[in-house]
Parts: sequence; structure tokens; C-alpha cells
Amino acid sequence: MPAPLNPFKAALAQKKPQIGCWMSFGDALAAELMTTTGFDWLVVDGEHGPNDIRSITDQLRVLSPTSSHAVVRVPIGEDWMLKQTLDAGAQTVLVPMVDTAEQAAGVVRACRYAPEGVRGMGGYGARVTNFGAIEDYATTANAQICVLVQAETRAAIANLDDILAVEGVDGVFIGPADLSADMGYPGDLTAPEVQTVIADAITRITAAGKAAGILTLSLEGAKTYLDLGATFVAVGIDTVLLANTARALSRDAKSLIPDD
Repeated sequence: MPAPLNPFKAALAQKKPQIGCWMSFGDALAAELMTTTGFDWLVVDGEHGPNDIRSITDQLRVLSPTSSHAVVRVPIGEDWMLKQTLDAGAQTVLVPMVDTAEQAAGVVRACRYAPEGVRGMGGYGARVTNFGAIEDYATTANAQICVLVQAETRAAIANLDDILAVEGVDGVFIGPADLSADMGYPGDLTAPEVQTVIADAITRITAAGKAAGILTLSLEGAKTYLDLGATFVAVGIDTVLLANTARALSRDAKSLIPDD
């Protein structure tokens, strides 16, 4: 039995737009709720969310049987983190702060079994092989792992063409918040200078035959990036969605109270 097909990787290769959402609760029940919302992909955020390998595994369990594909963002592109994440069952990883082609190549190697990479062979006893039931996993998994790297600094943008030339990088995700800060506009993602750089980056990524991704918190932003050619676009963060909706409901309900 071979490794399961990665439908998200296949969709990116076919340039079929995928709409996603960030998950920052670090909780399996919240993740299960998010699988009912219809998003094509959901990010299990191990960089800024309160996650460890156990909570990531719990969320992978509830996402696996659904149509919402799990994209796991690791805290950093360390080999051991990627190994644990893949053995837990992730097929798609998102690696932050990749500034050079050398870093990107190292991420790819960490996600592939030898002779193409350095991923450890312990998966036979792990969740990823259904605890040994997927006997051909090691010989077929490399083709199904989707590697996404984040470009979120001026250095990454300067080295973008070299990063795009790395075999095994399936897509590049533009990190607009960190990029805007590094460009001297912290908190101002809409600064014209920042948007110009983002538009140019998306154009270069798609021209290189890779998938371009980004996070935006507005439908207007999503349309802009999709029109530019971005393939995987996240349009919200679960914690922000809950907070904004709850604040609005509280405010509107209190407005019903008659004035004294």
C-alpha cells in the first residue's frame, strides 16, 4: 500500500485556488469545528499558536478524515521538528522565515527519505503509516509531501528567485506582517510599498511554476491576491473571528438597553 495522495499538493500543481483559514487555538475541538466550515485548507499553527507535537497530532486526527486539508506550520525549519510533524501524519508543512535557497533546500531534504533527503526512517511505528499498515510508505511518501516556505523578510524577497529554483519547494507563502515590519512599516500591511513588493513576489512565484500563498483578513485583499495569481489564500484567523464576532454581539446587545 503506497502513501496516501496529497489532494492539496495536487490542487496546487493544477493551479486550482485553495481558500484557507488559520487555526490558533491549539485545540482539537476547535479544529473539529473548523472542519465543518468548508475551508479547503486549515493551518495548524505551531509557530505562534500554543501547540506542541501532541496538540498538533490531536488536530491532525480530527482533520484527516475531512475535506479540509491540514497545513502544519512548524516553529522553525529544524530537521527534528519536521520529522516529528511528518511522522504525526502531516502531509503539508509550512516553514517560516526561509531567507535563502540553502535554507529552502535544507527543509526539502528534511522532508524526504534517502537518497533524496535525510528524513529518519522511524515512521513505520508512527501514526503516519497507520502504525505499520502502510507498508510502502517510505518508498512512496516523498512524492506526496508538500513543502511550503515562507518569504517574510527583505532578504527572502532578494533571494526569491534562488529559493524558487530549489527542487522540491512546492510553494512560497508571503508573510505580509513580518515583511511589512522588516520593510519599516510595522503593522501597516497596506502600505503601497509593501503591496508593490507582495504583488511582484506573487508574479515571480507563479512565473516560476510554483504556488503563491498569503494570508489576508479581508475579502478585498483575497480578491486582489487571487487576481494576481495566488493559489492558496487564507482569509481569516479563528481566534480573531471569534473575538470580533463576540465583541460585536456584546456591543450590539448592550445597545438594546434603554437609557436611564
